[in-house]
Amino acid sequence: MKYHSHLDTQVTAEFGDALLASLAPDGGLWMPDKIPHFTPDKMAVLGAMDFADCAAKLATYFTDNRFDETTLKALCADAYNFDVPMVTFVGQRLDPAMPVQADEFVLELFHGPTLAFKDFAARFMGRAASHLMKKSGERRTILVATSGDTGGAIGDAFLGQDGVEVFILFPKGGVSTVQERQLCTIGKVGSNVHAISIDGTFDDCQALVKAAFADQAMTKRFDLMSANSINVGRVVPQSFYYVWASLQAKAAYPKRKLVMSIPSGNLGNLTGGLMARAMGAPIDRFIVANNANDPFVDYLVDGEYRPRPSVPTLSNAMDIGRPNNFPRILSLFGDDIDAIRSACWGVSFDDDATARHIRRVYQDTGYLLCPHTAVGHMGILTFRERHDIDATFLTVGTAHPAKFADSLEGIIHKDVPLPPSLAAAMTRKPRVTTLLPTLEALSDYIASELG
Repeated sequence: MKYHSHLDTQVTAEFGDALLASLAPDGGLWMPDKIPHFTPDKMAVLGAMDFADCAAKLATYFTDNRFDETTLKALCADAYNFDVPMVTFVGQRLDPAMPVQADEFVLELFHGPTLAFKDFAARFMGRAASHLMKKSGERRTILVATSGDTGGAIGDAFLGQDGVEVFILFPKGGVSTVQERQLCTIGKVGSNVHAISIDGTFDDCQALVKAAFADQAMTKRFDLMSANSINVGRVVPQSFYYVWASLQAKAAYPKRKLVMSIPSGNLGNLTGGLMARAMGAPIDRFIVANNANDPFVDYLVDGEYRPRPSVPTLSNAMDIGRPNNFPRILSLFGDDIDAIRSACWGVSFDDDATARHIRRVYQDTGYLLCPHTAVGHMGILTFRERHDIDATFLTVGTAHPAKFADSLEGIIHKDVPLPPSLAAAMTRKPRVTTLLPTLEALSDYIASELG
């Protein structure tokens, strides 16, 4: 597969080079030259595979000749050595042996090591990058901004890998207590993972990463590589679970349409879903569910894209006013707003509505939604109020609720028990450095750590 810059189709690269370079030389986002399309029969074969094998098969269409089928199969088996997407009816774990008449489910993507959907893309990316660097003997400095879960997933995925140093930027006070402790305790003293608390917002963190990559001298000096969703190595693997999960849902309810609701911030998860749909995944429509940071929802309404400073919300990982992947979505649809609207329907919710919904669902069913998944689930309820459609509705569950225990306990007025991995993180001493949101401060710190 060849890739091109979204700014200029003449600027091209192989998959591996695009992954390691992060951005195109002209500052553009890498896009696949052509999305492979599968017939229903070929899709049925993919759906019959387990998830790791399905991901490996799809990856053969998006990588280059440095990744053979055997390598990809081993890579995916190692990356996805945890429970793969589990579909849960709100309030009750499904028993596969029993027929279920309900039409509303949560696709739990938070059973990986850091309990967030980011594990799927991060672990594929980490192993793909490691494979490339072992072949070439190169080194990379990974620079990543996180609004919540990306940093933890990237840190875990690259921890201990030779030839890689990881610097994670997060907004001071802008992530949950559990998220902060998790990403600040991944690396021990002397390890290759470094947590940096930026005195600003996530937009400041993201702007710093972009500025670093725009600075050619800094990029060359540190051999920078991004692990945010600006990197095509993050976006492409996200399409894999949309293909696989949609095929499972369609096999269970073949006569129903399929509508999936995605809690959205940087739009990388949505981009992966739209790529899966372009491949032939049986997804009729996506609900794009935003919190108060909703420039994409506004775009769907009036066709005007107006990025803005982000504001803090209960669903903090979606506090993004300038979503990085918006240009990729435009590119996928040839800037055709009507085509985008045919695939996407948007809605946004404030924190009061989110808190009420979390409390109501928990009281009615005992099922605890994280704030982001709650926004996605409210999107489905609102969509159903306004559309008469017989469909299977799937909310994308993006994070384990325990990662937001400090917020959720105040909403449901009960303790939220921590899974063992999070409980262990809360007992470890954090290792973090606080910096002002300036490129000079960031560059000096990276230089001091690399020696």
